[in-house]
Amino acid sequence: MLQYKNIQLTWLGQSGFRIKNGGVTYIDPFKLAAAAESAQYVFVTHEHRDHFSPDDLKKIITDSTIVVTTAACEKGIRELRPKEIRIGVPGAHLALDKISVDVLPAYNNDKFRSPGVPFHPKADNNVGFILSLGDVRIYHAGDTDDIPEMVAAKGVDLALLPVSGTYVMTAAEAAKACAMIEPKIAIPMHYGDVVGSAADAEAFRKASKCRVEILEPEP
Repeated sequence: MLQYKNIQLTWLGQSGFRIKNGGVTYIDPFKLAAAAESAQYVFVTHEHRDHFSPDDLKKIITDSTIVVTTAACEKGIRELRPKEIRIGVPGAHLALDKISVDVLPAYNNDKFRSPGVPFHPKADNNVGFILSLGDVRIYHAGDTDDIPEMVAAKGVDLALLPVSGTYVMTAAEAAKACAMIEPKIAIPMHYGDVVGSAADAEAFRKASKCRVEILEPEP
């Protein structure tokens, strides 16, 4: 867990995070404990099972929860009956009650499931999010390579970046992204479950010039 100003950030494993700053916000919750806290806001970057997990979402979504996600996830989330669903597309700006949201694209340049077919095509409109909570800005990159659109996140307080390779940036590529973004603190994610290991997080820390915090996942 990382305490930054009035923000308490907990890594839930893989690409999942919980943010507390009075309310409770989740991004890509995955393999949550049975007694997970209910969410005020939930952000889901795309429909792959380690990001869009209905079994986990139903633990935290109530009739008071606002969910921001992609069109591909809308139907499955609607079945969980949140208060509201907002669709985020790359380039959008969303104003919620307590969070301002800028939506960035997330896609692959050179990670392919078959020749010329990326795991995360740009046309799928998968996303990352910049969340502004008071004076703290948090960038969750989603599943992506180091792409030029990340410059929109330049100067954020916290950058949550995938580092495992195969489907997303390698540790070296994430370090390049970090140099572009220049966050106050970078936090590696997307390892330890589907692909990648703590060695990728450590390689990212060694290759990065910005401050890197490697978090232990919540048990």
